[in-house]
Amino acid sequence: MNKKIIIIGLLILIIAAIILVMLTAVKYEKVEITPNGTNIEVPANQTKYQGDFSKVKLWNWDKGILISYNVREENNPIKLGQLSFNAIDDIIKKGTSQNIDGFTCYVINADDLLEIQLFDFIKVNYKGKFYCIPLSNETTDDKILICSNDKDIALHMAKSVEYKNVYPNTENKNKSKIDNLTSDLKNVIPNNTKLEEAKSKIENITELENLKHNFIG
Repeated sequence: MNKKIIIIGLLILIIAAIILVMLTAVKYEKVEITPNGTNIEVPANQTKYQGDFSKVKLWNWDKGILISYNVREENNPIKLGQLSFNAIDDIIKKGTSQNIDGFTCYVINADDLLEIQLFDFIKVNYKGKFYCIPLSNETTDDKILICSNDKDIALHMAKSVEYKNVYPNTENKNKSKIDNLTSDLKNVIPNNTKLEEAKSKIENITELENLKHNFIG
């Protein structure tokens, strides 16, 4: 009889522990970093989008922040958003660096985090250590900063990022056209003309196909 009571008691404790874990586990939802493009999972029903400051986007929840920037979204030639994001990135990278599951993570104090001027626009009450993971993608030009006082949340978010390019990469297209045109012109440019000089002149001309026609024709 005593054995049965002990077994039943253990089962109740196990079930209670499972229920407790399920109730306290962080739930996530996806948000878009860029419209119809790159997305990331954030703590569900907690994360608030605070706005767009010179195309630097900011989300926050009670245990952290998410900051993103894409240079292709900023039309301002001075690129104030890029300057602001780089300043934030510099502050974070002053922290102690460590590797967590393949991601570079910087550990900083909440006081350092609150030096970021974007927090002048929102009310936050952060204390203690923060784990910050910076991410970037050359294909999509997305730059992301994840900071949380919970290392597991920061890591989960970093792993959840799905990059998607929604902006045309005109720079690469033009470079490809230039390279192709240079190759085509190789046989028609005089031998005493330096190819690199010719290529430099080509890169400064917008109507590449017209130039090609003039050379060949």
